[in-house]
Amino acid sequence: METIILGSRGSDLARRQTGMVVAELKRAWPDLETKIEIIKTRGDEHKVKPIDPRAGRKGLFTGEIERALAAGEIDIAVHSAKDLTSDTTKGLEVAAVLARASVDDVLVSRQANGSAFRPNVVIATGSVRRQHQLRGKQPDIQVVDLRGNVPTRLRQLVTGDWDGIVLARAGVERLGYDLSAGSFDFEGVLLHAEVLSFDDFLPAGGQGVIAMQTRSDDKNTQRVVRAINDAETFLCLEAEREFLRLLQGDCGSPVGVLAMISESTMTTRAQVFEPERIEPRSARVEGGAKSGKQLARELWEAING
Repeated sequence: METIILGSRGSDLARRQTGMVVAELKRAWPDLETKIEIIKTRGDEHKVKPIDPRAGRKGLFTGEIERALAAGEIDIAVHSAKDLTSDTTKGLEVAAVLARASVDDVLVSRQANGSAFRPNVVIATGSVRRQHQLRGKQPDIQVVDLRGNVPTRLRQLVTGDWDGIVLARAGVERLGYDLSAGSFDFEGVLLHAEVLSFDDFLPAGGQGVIAMQTRSDDKNTQRVVRAINDAETFLCLEAEREFLRLLQGDCGSPVGVLAMISESTMTTRAQVFEPERIEPRSARVEGGAKSGKQLARELWEAING
């Protein structure tokens, strides 16, 4: 095989995730030669405000990598799936995904016993979805904006005066921090981790998923990555992205959406938050495991009443 070039952001987490993809490719194709191209994105260069308020910062960390893929500079774009826009970029497609990690959000704090849900607590997050979910759980909570990669955010917590920050559990654990005991050491400081139930904190579409994007006409690379595709995760991601695509035309609100498969049944759930309401519009539908796009439409119809 020729050398396959993978495109990645330069953050510690992005490099770790791309390394996971390379390891799986090597297992499937022992003779495969790989090269990783680090690409700086607009989200890495500037502390910019969200383009899409529903998603936080979707597109800011993928646009430059997608352009390199379309131009043939790389063969595979490796993304955190939740960073992708819901509309498919022309000429490109998500060809494969790794098995999904935890979908949970986690509250990281300097104090034990859960500091999130008490009066006047100060919590930092860069996600507008999480901001609404936090206020729904504790109306008088003070929410402040948060930027930077995971280690940067943890350092801001250690040196700042916030009570806690909210992160995706998958990202923290992929960086090597074990949250199973409810606390972990970060650069010599003991931090506490409280996993937030997705009954209240429904994740962003694609959370916990590492996506491999290829050019639509590159059948050889698609064949290579599909050998490591996790079919169940792919079906769930397809349903979540379809729901977000349908919602895009008539909603500018923060959204949580999650599809899960148990045996032959897919369950899809969504929360859509409105600025003037604390309680989100919520819905849940079930159906066949391979009927994700149809379930996404049914979920969209249920959300819209």
